Amino acid sequence: MKRDTDPHKAPSRGSGGKGDYRGWRAILNPLWCYYGFLATVVATTVFGLMMVFSSSAVDLVAQGSSPWSQVIRQSIYAVVGLLLALLAVRISIDRYRSWSTGFLIVSQGIQLLTRTPLGRSANGNEGWISVGGISMQPAELLKLALCLWLPQALIEAQRQVGKDSDLKSLAKAYAKPAAGFIVSFLLIMLGKDLGTAMIIVIIGFVAFLVSGFPLRWLLSLAVLGMAAVIGFSVYGNSNRTQRIMAAYGKCSADDIQGVCYQSIHGLYAMASGGLTGVGLGNSREKWNYLPEAHNDFIFAVIGEELGFVGAAMLILVFVVMGWCMLRIALTTRNRYAGMVLICLDVWLVGQALVNICVVLGLLPVIGLPLPFVSAGGTALISCLASAGVALQMIRTQPDVKAATDGS
Repeated sequence: MKRDTDPHKAPSRGSGGKGDYRGWRAILNPLWCYYGFLATVVATTVFGLMMVFSSSAVDLVAQGSSPWSQVIRQSIYAVVGLLLALLAVRISIDRYRSWSTGFLIVSQGIQLLTRTPLGRSANGNEGWISVGGISMQPAELLKLALCLWLPQALIEAQRQVGKDSDLKSLAKAYAKPAAGFIVSFLLIMLGKDLGTAMIIVIIGFVAFLVSGFPLRWLLSLAVLGMAAVIGFSVYGNSNRTQRIMAAYGKCSADDIQGVCYQSIHGLYAMASGGLTGVGLGNSREKWNYLPEAHNDFIFAVIGEELGFVGAAMLILVFVVMGWCMLRIALTTRNRYAGMVLICLDVWLVGQALVNICVVLGLLPVIGLPLPFVSAGGTALISCLASAGVALQMIRTQPDVKAATDGS
């Protein structure tokens, strides 16, 4: 008997013959999603190193430093992140579930260090710590910890609720996940980090939503959460208030050289790129015009140098990344793994969307890096580690598990 070796046809264990992934249905193939996710992570990381060099070299030369210094540091961070990703892939899901509480507590403790003499401030954000000349942003670790802990806590809460969904039973069952989330949120808000707080709220909203928490209560809490993000962030901070107002109003002559300066030059960069860009390395705005060109506004440099085509291709890569995680989350038999994948999806792809919207002037400047692409050690290491976690969760899907057993 001739054996079926069609690579587009995944094994159909108990699927009733629905494993045919020929043609356009290839995007539904779990194996395609597994390798597609891996490819997007590698592609964005390598592309990010290239763009970090392109966007930072000019400023470094102007400061009398080596034009390679920033990309060398970023490459070291990438290697560290890759090693952590390889370790994350080897950790079993049961251990993730059992270790998630401890990881959250440790992450919250490190975040609390930002309120000690170890804390450092950057651009109004007090969410940094510095030890021995090495700086890190603990909020990046806290995002990963929440993505691992919230699903486990919410699954346990739903088991306690059962079929009884009155307010008293909901409050009792969901007290633990709500308390852990609120503490994490408040620790971020103490550092006046509007961007990270927004991502934390979105992660929490989606996690509670997919866990089965009643939508009518969830929407009310989400509105309160977003109001708290905006209220706490602008209170006593006139600069951040002006940035929010400038994003949805008109910039005065004074604002053009002040609060609107970064946004305007980001738009200048995007407009200068046209369809195909001015060429890799040929950005004009990175010549000390565009602040944070290698970090929060690196997408503007991408748009200028590679044009609409390059920017659209990068967005497409993030779409593929998000689709791959979502597809596996909807088909895996492991509920915890599926919820973790959705949380990671919201974090990585959602943050990319917010960053791009900020550069395009659709959102106020809130200081969020572009995942895998922007310069920054803690951000890149956390993103790569989360990618390793995602790969392990993806392997719970039966077809992927069969194909990757022993690897």
